[in-house]
Amino acid sequence: MSNYPLSYKLSWLPRFLRPSLDGDARGFAPAAATLLEPPPVRTVRLAFVGDISAVANRRAPDCDPAIAALLASADLVVGNCESPVVERPSAVLGTRLGTRHAMSERFLAEALAAAGISREKLVLSLANNHVLDQGIAGFDDTVAALERLGIRTIGTAVPVERFAVGALTIGLAAFTLWRNAGATQFAGRVSMQGDPTQWPRDAASGVDLLCAVPHWDWEFRHFPRAKTRALARLLADYGVGLVAGHHAHVVQPIERIGKTLVAYGLGDFFGTAFARQPWPGRIGAILVVDISADPGTRGAIAAYRLHAFMRLRAGDHERLVPVEALAGKSRQRVLARLDAIFGARRRRLR
Repeated sequence: MSNYPLSYKLSWLPRFLRPSLDGDARGFAPAAATLLEPPPVRTVRLAFVGDISAVANRRAPDCDPAIAALLASADLVVGNCESPVVERPSAVLGTRLGTRHAMSERFLAEALAAAGISREKLVLSLANNHVLDQGIAGFDDTVAALERLGIRTIGTAVPVERFAVGALTIGLAAFTLWRNAGATQFAGRVSMQGDPTQWPRDAASGVDLLCAVPHWDWEFRHFPRAKTRALARLLADYGVGLVAGHHAHVVQPIERIGKTLVAYGLGDFFGTAFARQPWPGRIGAILVVDISADPGTRGAIAAYRLHAFMRLRAGDHERLVPVEALAGKSRQRVLARLDAIFGARRRRLR
């Protein structure tokens, strides 16, 4: 039913237990940078978070005030809804084991409130491999639940959705390369069109900045595969100015391709795997991007920064803590892992 190659399936558990630092580490960008000098007078702030799920939480996570304040400062927050939003899971055994995802409407609402995310400023992608974990009815329930909560969605039938954000119009294109169900179930519901040349010719018309939100690459690998980087170049050539990726469940580096900014993987925002997860997989990141709204540089990226945090266990739920708030050996090993991903380019995260 799924489209994962056998080699990928066989590597899932080893890489989950020990996320890999193997791969090509050349050509990546700093974790934070100012791109426009002098800075624009008017800007719009976008914040991208990672995968959102209830698998590792029986109740809403606690969120450090610094993280909540950072997210509250954004004009638009974009994330990936990794779990169907249903009240009664249809795949009961798989949901209990954690292999099938599900979260309740109440959990999502309480978790977003704890994280300082206003629902009217939130956009969630449904283009991921788990969105049909509770069947077609579960997908329909998810769409209805998000509509009741006032949360806008991307990644379904329309390749590019347009959003008015302050003085700008932002285009968001979400797609998944992976699915856990059959192709016929995904068809017409979830976008799997990762080739922008196949998008409608007017898909990007009338937007100041076109952003892609892909569910791509292989899980638990800190450095993206060559095929993923090639797709990023294709998106850049098409005119996508900002890419914020998902699915790896670990933090991945940033690359600049011409004027395009690519954050390959933001890790999990709320835990999507088992409650007891090896520590490298509990490092997450929030990508904050300031976009110029000035006439001469309208739609250009003025500055960006990757804010790293850690998901700590707190009984039956998680606690989101900035890396700066960690202490002792825990802080040192997280910083060492971030150094391995970003090297000297990570200085501003300290």
